[in-house]
Amino acid sequence: MTYQPVRGTGTRPSGPSGEPGDASRRGAGRRLAAWCAALLLAGVSVVVGCRTAGTDGITPVPQLLAFLPWLLVPTGAALLFSLLARWWTGLVWGVVALALLAWFIEPYGNSTEPDGTPLAELRVLTSNVEFGHGTGSLVPEIRRWKPDVVFVEECEYTCQATLQRDFGDTYPHRREVVAGGSAGSMLLSRYPLRGTDGVPGTMGMPGAVADVRGHDVRLQLAHPMPPLPGQVGLWRRELGRLRDFGAADRRTPTVLAGDFNASQDHAAFRRILDAGLHDAARLAGHDRTPSWPARTAGGIGAQIDHVLVSRDFSASDARFLRLASTDHRALLVDLTLHQRR
Repeated sequence: MTYQPVRGTGTRPSGPSGEPGDASRRGAGRRLAAWCAALLLAGVSVVVGCRTAGTDGITPVPQLLAFLPWLLVPTGAALLFSLLARWWTGLVWGVVALALLAWFIEPYGNSTEPDGTPLAELRVLTSNVEFGHGTGSLVPEIRRWKPDVVFVEECEYTCQATLQRDFGDTYPHRREVVAGGSAGSMLLSRYPLRGTDGVPGTMGMPGAVADVRGHDVRLQLAHPMPPLPGQVGLWRRELGRLRDFGAADRRTPTVLAGDFNASQDHAAFRRILDAGLHDAARLAGHDRTPSWPARTAGGIGAQIDHVLVSRDFSASDARFLRLASTDHRALLVDLTLHQRR
């Protein structure tokens, strides 16, 4: 007797949708999507957790905190991956992270403006000219906007010589830290200045008391070290010194301006605001306008250049000016000094 093989009884390695091979591929895809979601949410959660706890943590958390609003992008991607993986725990996790980010994106600090009698108008400009390279583009902006007080960070020897030559008559009152590279800085004023010791730091931070139409106003340039890896402790200490300056005298009107290398999402910066100072850009409705890095500030960036004022001031306008040859936008604000009730 001859036996004939029965056709069609073998096991196929793959087949149309719904057969074992296809189900295996779908399962692997979902596992990969779940892993991607978990990794993204873990990274976001570390940063958001530090923001919730009121701490700046360690590298890379301080660096990422500067871009906290942009963490919405990886959070959204994690939600999409969780949905594709049908990972319901990830979906809940992502929604919670999204809600916390939305909460923290709201402006921080007091926005109550004074209602006392206006005493004087004060236009303030602060600019980091990146080792002096942006001085040439800053000069025409000073001539155009005619600020009363100018704070210039990273203003080295050539920068200081240029500003003294071009504005010696317009701004006869000056305070400077003469140094090269990023350590040099300069404060220019139309109003008479009485020198102070300033705030000690790795980079120059001069200070003065200005006589603004018969009223003393404390002026202090801010330029603490950036939170580079290995220097986060130094950055935190120098921001702490600026906080101590703000809290030292709450009776005299105060303007603290410059490149803080910190945003409102950094706990060390929020402590400066808690000392009784207001962010003028926020008062003028520009609390999240990026100032650095200048090349991408129109899309992605952080507001690390600030003009902080005591409760004696209101702010009617704030402009972030594009300058060539520097990685910072300049910040120009219009302030009004009020009489305290």
